[in-house]
Amino acid sequence: MGKYAIGIDYGTLSARALVAEIGTGREVGEAVYEYEHGVMDERLPDGTRLKPDWALQHPDDYLKALETAVPQAVKNAGIDKNDVVGIGIDFTACTVIPIDKAGNPMCWKYPSNPHAYVKLWKHHAAQDQANRLNAIAEARGEKWLKRYGGKISSEWMFPKLWQIAEEDPALYAETDRYMEAGDWVILRLTGVETHNSCMAGYKAIWHKKDGYPSKEFLKACHPLLENVVEEKLGPVTSIGSKAGELTKEMAEKMGLKPGIAVATANVDAHVSLPPAGLTQKGSMLMIMGTSTCHIMLSDEERIVPGMCGVVEDGVVPGLMGYEAGQSCVGDHFNWFVENCFPEAYAREAEKLHMNAHQYLTMLAEKQKPGESGLLALDWWNGNRSVLVDVDLTGMLLGMTLTTKPEDIYRALIEATAYGTRMIIDTFEENGVAIERLYACGGISQKNPFLMQVYADVLKREIHIARSTQTPALGSAMFGAVAAGKAAGGYDTIEDAAKEMGGTLPTVYRPCPKNSAMYEKLYAEYRRLHDYFGRGGNDVMKRLKGIRREQTQE
Repeated sequence: MGKYAIGIDYGTLSARALVAEIGTGREVGEAVYEYEHGVMDERLPDGTRLKPDWALQHPDDYLKALETAVPQAVKNAGIDKNDVVGIGIDFTACTVIPIDKAGNPMCWKYPSNPHAYVKLWKHHAAQDQANRLNAIAEARGEKWLKRYGGKISSEWMFPKLWQIAEEDPALYAETDRYMEAGDWVILRLTGVETHNSCMAGYKAIWHKKDGYPSKEFLKACHPLLENVVEEKLGPVTSIGSKAGELTKEMAEKMGLKPGIAVATANVDAHVSLPPAGLTQKGSMLMIMGTSTCHIMLSDEERIVPGMCGVVEDGVVPGLMGYEAGQSCVGDHFNWFVENCFPEAYAREAEKLHMNAHQYLTMLAEKQKPGESGLLALDWWNGNRSVLVDVDLTGMLLGMTLTTKPEDIYRALIEATAYGTRMIIDTFEENGVAIERLYACGGISQKNPFLMQVYADVLKREIHIARSTQTPALGSAMFGAVAAGKAAGGYDTIEDAAKEMGGTLPTVYRPCPKNSAMYEKLYAEYRRLHDYFGRGGNDVMKRLKGIRREQTQE
């Protein structure tokens, strides 16, 4: 009989449970649970109003996902529950939950207190604390700041904890532990407290050799933070390790047998490399969706300007994992379709049984590079890497009275490819070689034209991950590693990747003629990128300031 592992991918609006066959990676069953409470950004369940920039979640949704999606996935797979040997999960991050000594969420006790709930990764109400944290770190010359591109995001652990300490010191003091929601789910599954090295390293400024930031720095931020590491965080556990075993109580709720090995939690993007077969240095994976996350493996720690972090054991045990990203990719194209798709085009698309994206792509791919005369900056949602500036905005240059929608659509696609080229060039200019390039996510399998543009702009071959559910499959693979070979799993993630991971036969190879033209266009992109993004002209920020003045009147 075959053995199986379950991967649970916790997203922003839903959780997906996937049953994968160990030895082949075959995805035999899945189920999705849509969160009942979704993202709470206006009010709490009891009607309590939230201030702007808040984004909360209810931990009950995470538990219901285990109790509904997992048994449904096992049922859909048609397997014997006794053949499941490992469980792994991935989660959005930094998504922070305050709990009491019994491991219960503080919101169960204080349902009307916003600070008692889960602060989702995109909770931006701690931006003021993040700004002050960065200023203090810069003034003190904190060396760790460079590992994160020179800025700590408001989305990360310490700005969020600082906000609670400052705005609700009583709740802060009463809270026993602050955990990544992924680690809290592992606690519920096993009864064992872990803090995984991926989330700690990328989102909580943890370093394998140096640990967390010093008490002196944290005290300089806020007096209540001085002892937060010892009092409210906890020891870090390496990803790839076994967190514990499924308890009898949770096994009954999930329709599984107790004692199944459970892996430490992981981040949704970072767990996606092994499903593509990537566990070796020199490989970069582009996780392409509404935004793009670039994860890179290396055996050296170097400072790369604008990266989102470099963490040992952050992706694969024993290697350095680098992260960079683009804030707007799929969102870029969706914005255009929602706002700039003419009615005449919609009628033609309907006749051809195409959606707007398919129709625009069909028209755009008939053009040659540079034919439209357009060039765009892909900053519709700010710039994550390499400028690390959320106040930058998008730009489109070269429009005339003959410019058509497909011209703009293609220019936006090309702009995102140039943005990735900037990231790759910056890595290599700073001594981090990228030998192999891979992609996963919906865009990578749905839009061959876009992937060819990327290959032409980047002048590299691009391999596509086989699975369409890479985070869930990656979690299942780590679950199989937690089980170990003796139980039917694997002893290392490298072994799991060899058998359960892989790529499609399709490989996108650069067209020399197109690449030559894109080299000219990319040179112009870099000039605009540096002029508007590095202080040559701050008109984008001035315009945002004027807009803010007008909307606040």
